[in-house]
Amino acid sequence: MQLYFVRHGVAEEYAEGKTDAQRALTREGVARTKMTAHALHQAGVKPRRLFSSPLVRSQETAQIIAEEIGVKVIVRKALAPGFDVPAVASLIAGLKPEDRVMFVGHEPDLSSIISRIIGGGEIIMKKGSVARVDVVMQEPLHGALIWLLPTKLFER
Repeated sequence: MQLYFVRHGVAEEYAEGKTDAQRALTREGVARTKMTAHALHQAGVKPRRLFSSPLVRSQETAQIIAEEIGVKVIVRKALAPGFDVPAVASLIAGLKPEDRVMFVGHEPDLSSIISRIIGGGEIIMKKGSVARVDVVMQEPLHGALIWLLPTKLFER
């Protein structure tokens, strides 16, 4: 099974009258996410499931990717800040070994999850970056980091 972890794109700064959950992508965040989505499409990445955090910036990131690669976004509260390995295991339970699953979420959760799944190491997920982890064993969840690509790599 291939797991793709995507950190949301560049979002608005905190502003009075807005909660953290309401922060949207900036123009730069949208543009870079579109480049990333196009690159994923060109690479043939098409997950069976695309899960997103309920926070606006993640949903916007997930929707841009979903539109480019032709999949549906599934919003799950489990991907909000605090997302962890047991939540990943729960969301992939029952899927086939050849399935691909994408998660759009937040830091430091994504780096921590990837590190735990691969057995340790320092992982840094910059805004808009994408990582692929291939699952070797589902119980306990264990895998190998295949790649980690920063959004800057997709700039033209």
